[in-house]
Amino acid sequence: MKKEQKDILEMELKKEYLRGYEKAVRQLERSELKIREMRLSQICPLVINDGMPHSSSPNDLSSYAALLDREEKRYMRYRYQRIRKCKEITDRIEQLSDEDEKDVLIYRYIKLMKWEDICAKMEFSWKWIHQIHARALKNFNLKI
Repeated sequence: MKKEQKDILEMELKKEYLRGYEKAVRQLERSELKIREMRLSQICPLVINDGMPHSSSPNDLSSYAALLDREEKRYMRYRYQRIRKCKEITDRIEQLSDEDEKDVLIYRYIKLMKWEDICAKMEFSWKWIHQIHARALKNFNLKI
């Protein structure tokens, strides 16, 4: 493999690693939503409008409580892993020595800003921001 191809592949791997922050955050949000929906479904159970009397058995509530407990424990375990992943990514960005490089990576991959917004925030041209980004990726250490 040519050096140029190897460099391009390495840059793409670094970008994918940095995008892991956004993925972890989205996964956390989905997990939180699932727990909220489970709690809400128990507070506002489905109304069966057939004119017949219905009751919920204590067994229904205990199975719901067990299910909710399992989901919350699983959520907490995954939450911890995802928070660790986010911290790992931000810690690696902070290892860069150049402040502009740190800012570009934080704005792009952590704050999910658009290139135009990063240019405006840092008061640099689009071309210069992309040069900083390329330099930041080159200097970013994927391995610890």
